[in-house]
Amino acid sequence: MSYATTDLSDAHPEAQVAEPIFADFGGRIAFHGPIKTLKVFEDNALIRATLETRGEGRVLVIDGGGSNRCALVGGNLGQLGVDNGWAGIVVYGYVRDAEELAEQDIGIKALGTHPRKSEKGLHSAVQDRPVSFAGVTFRPGAWLYADADGIVIAEGPIHT
Repeated sequence: MSYATTDLSDAHPEAQVAEPIFADFGGRIAFHGPIKTLKVFEDNALIRATLETRGEGRVLVIDGGGSNRCALVGGNLGQLGVDNGWAGIVVYGYVRDAEELAEQDIGIKALGTHPRKSEKGLHSAVQDRPVSFAGVTFRPGAWLYADADGIVIAEGPIHT
C-alpha cells in the first residue's frame, strides 16, 4: 500500500517533514517502513554488512555527513537491498551507478551522484542511534514515508 506524504503531513501535523534536499535514484519512488540508522563517514563497509541482512521492509537511513567526496551506495549495494527485502535507503551523502539504481525495485533518496567509490574500513561507524540531518531526527524504529513530494517521519505507523 502506498501513502502520499502530502496526505500524511496534512492529517498528522505533528509528524516531521524533511527539508527537500534529496533526489530520487531507485526504481521505486514511493516507499515506507520502520527506520534502521547508520552513521558513517566516507566508508561503506557497515552499509554493505547491513544490506546483507534481512531488511524485513525497513528503510535504511544513512548519515554520511553530507560528504561530497565519494558515493556511499552504488548498484551492487542497491541490489543487495532488493535481494534482502529492504523497502528503501535514504543517504545523507551521494550514490553512484545511477542508471543501475533506477532499474532496481527499491526506493533510494540521496543528495546526488558521485563517480568515486568510498573507502573500506578506514573510519568508525555506528548503528541504531538517532541521526539528524535535513532538519529532522531519524530514530531507529520510527516510520519513514517517502514519495516524489518528500519525506515524512512519524514515531510509529500512521494512516490518512
